[in-house]
Amino acid sequence: MKKQINVVGAVIVKNGEILCAQRGEGGSLAGMWEFPGGKIEPGETPQTALQREIDEELLCEVRVGDHVETTAHEYDFGVVTLTTYYCELVSGTPSLTEHAGVVWLVPADLYSLEWAPADIPAVDKIRADFAVNVA
Repeated sequence: MKKQINVVGAVIVKNGEILCAQRGEGGSLAGMWEFPGGKIEPGETPQTALQREIDEELLCEVRVGDHVETTAHEYDFGVVTLTTYYCELVSGTPSLTEHAGVVWLVPADLYSLEWAPADIPAVDKIRADFAVNVA
C-alpha cells in the first residue's frame, strides 16, 4: 500500500493572472510547475494549512476562498490528494524560498508550462472557470 499524502495548493489570482510556481531542483518532480502549497499537518483544516504554507514558502499572506478542485494522483513515492483553492493575496510579494521560480499567467496561457500531474485537473478547471467568467 502506497503512502497517502494530503496536500493543498493555492490558486492565487491577481489582476486576472494566476501565480504559478516551479518546483526546485533536487526534490521530486523537479522543474515541474505547481500551485504553491504543501502538506496538511494533523489538526489543521485545509484552509489553515494553505495559509501556513504560503506564509512559509512565499512569505505572503493569502485569504483562502472557493474550492477549485480535489484530485488524487499516484506517483512512485505515494498517492497525492491535492485540494486547490482560489486565494487572494492579502499582503507581501511572493518570494522564492523553496521554488526555482514563479510566473504570473493569464488562465489561457497556463498550458504553456509543464505541470505536475496532480495539478493538471485544477488547471483545466481554472481555464473553464475563467472562460465562463470572461465570455
